[in-house]
Amino acid sequence: MSYKALALQVTCQTVNSCKTRDEAEAVMLKTIERIERQLAASVGLLGRETLLVVAPESFLTGSPIDETVEQWREKAALEIDGHIYEAISAMVQRQQVYFSGNVYEQDPFFPELYFQTSFIMGPNGDVLLRYRRLNALFIPTPHDVWDLYLDAYGYDSLFPVVKTNIGHLACMASEDILYPEVARCLSMRGAEVLIHSTSEASSPLMTQKNIAKLARAIENMAYVVSANSGGLVGSPIPGGTTDGGSKIIDPKGIVLAEAAYGESIVANADIDLAALREFRQRPAMGNLLARQRFELYAESYANHRSYPPDTLLGQPAERQHFMRTQQEVIKKLYS
Repeated sequence: MSYKALALQVTCQTVNSCKTRDEAEAVMLKTIERIERQLAASVGLLGRETLLVVAPESFLTGSPIDETVEQWREKAALEIDGHIYEAISAMVQRQQVYFSGNVYEQDPFFPELYFQTSFIMGPNGDVLLRYRRLNALFIPTPHDVWDLYLDAYGYDSLFPVVKTNIGHLACMASEDILYPEVARCLSMRGAEVLIHSTSEASSPLMTQKNIAKLARAIENMAYVVSANSGGLVGSPIPGGTTDGGSKIIDPKGIVLAEAAYGESIVANADIDLAALREFRQRPAMGNLLARQRFELYAESYANHRSYPPDTLLGQPAERQHFMRTQQEVIKKLYS
């Protein structure tokens, strides 16, 4: 099977200046309306074989700047069964695509926190997969409430992969692309297409994240569909900081398509599942997945600790806490 994927590079209308939840949700709903028009026009131009559309990181809200965790949760974090998700679901059903995006999300098990969540919706509007960002500096992650998170959801929830008629899909968020273990754990579970919603500094030079995207594709013999924002509106951060460079990379690390700056649908390319699966099943030096020797590394991971888990159990999720924790880790690593 072959189909077209689109990394939809759209401008992010932020909610940083919004004072209330109602004001922020009004902005989100307008964003969904705008994206649906763009999505429909994009599929009309590129062809009905466009079955996977990926939106950038925090495409509905932008990211928190000086808001506390409590303020951002109350203003910008979506309710899992709330009407913002319902609006996205209605859009996806009308457009009949697989749609992936990244949002901030409330969680009933952790009412004082929020998580940054990448999701995949199927053409029927159902959420097929939720992935919580695992590596972040100033926002909560499952690792920060490790024991309670595992009790609530189990270990496999950290690395979800969904089998669909357009392949085995998985998500990574933002900086997670810089951590090879995340992509590896997803590929262990069968991921064929790594969906990467990001909002990052774009450059014609090889940035850290751009190098990582190529590496994750090669290491895991997987497609990488990376959607960056096409600028920020209403944010204290200059709009061009996170603007451009959305791309699609094939399992050999070849960039199939890449957008320049601004809103764009240039980052679209064919995903050839049959060729990918044949590549993975061929005995050869280049079949890196079939040559993995995980036992070599297991003991090193088990016996070495860096960033500690559970740091938010009984501790407010404040920026100062995250910075102090990182400083303590650095002291232990280099003392």
